[in-house]
Amino acid sequence: MNKKLMRSNDRVIAGVCGGIAEYLDFDPVMVRLAYAFLTVCTCFSGVIFYIICWIVMPERNLLER
Repeated sequence: MNKKLMRSNDRVIAGVCGGIAEYLDFDPVMVRLAYAFLTVCTCFSGVIFYIICWIVMPERNLLER
């Protein structure tokens, strides 16, 4: 079992939430809703987290699926 945290091709903005959902075997919609809820509840600090993840997480190539 060799899982890597990578941005997903199933993306809305940058694929960060989709990549986290693939890594954790969750539904991407649920991860996006949880992210949106936590972002609003923490005075939008989730936006900074998302941008950092966008920069740090490698993008999944189309051939790596």
